[in-house]
Amino acid sequence: MSTTLTDASDARKARLTALRKRREGGGVDSEAGSVIKSRLFDPETRTLKKHVPDDVEMEDTVEKKVEGLAEKIIAEDAERRQQELDLFNIAPKRANWDLKRDMDKKLAKLERQTQQAIHTLIRQRLAAEKGQSDDIVGAMKAQEASERADADDDDDED
Repeated sequence: MSTTLTDASDARKARLTALRKRREGGGVDSEAGSVIKSRLFDPETRTLKKHVPDDVEMEDTVEKKVEGLAEKIIAEDAERRQQELDLFNIAPKRANWDLKRDMDKKLAKLERQTQQAIHTLIRQRLAAEKGQSDDIVGAMKAQEASERADADDDDDED
C-alpha cells in the first residue's frame, strides 16, 4: 500500500513541477509534458488509455437499423396519397344513399298514416257489407268507431 501512495505522490510532484515550468515559460521535460498534454491519459488509473481509431465501425448501431427507414416511410406515404386521390375511392358506391337516409324518417310517418287510412277503408267496406252504411249516419258511426280504434292502437304502441 505504501508503494502506491509513494507512486501517487511522485506522479503528483512531477505534474506540479511541470505546471510550474509551464507558468514560468520554461521548457517541459518530454516525459512529464506528454502525460499532461495527452488526451488519452486516464487520471484515475494514472495510465494511458488505449487509442480507438475513429474509422472503426460498430456492427450493431441504431443508425444502421434506421438507415433506410425514412425513405421507405416517405415512399409508402406517397403511394397512399395517390390511392386516396383516386376518384373511384371518393365517389360513393350508390349515388342516392344520402337521399334515402334522409327520407327514411319521413317515409316511416307516411307509412303509418297510409296503414291507418287502409284500415279505415276496410272497416267502412265491412260495415257497408253488413248493411250499416245504407244511410249516412251509419257510415259516420262506422268511421268514428274506426278512428277510436286507431287512436287506441296508437296509444298502445307509444
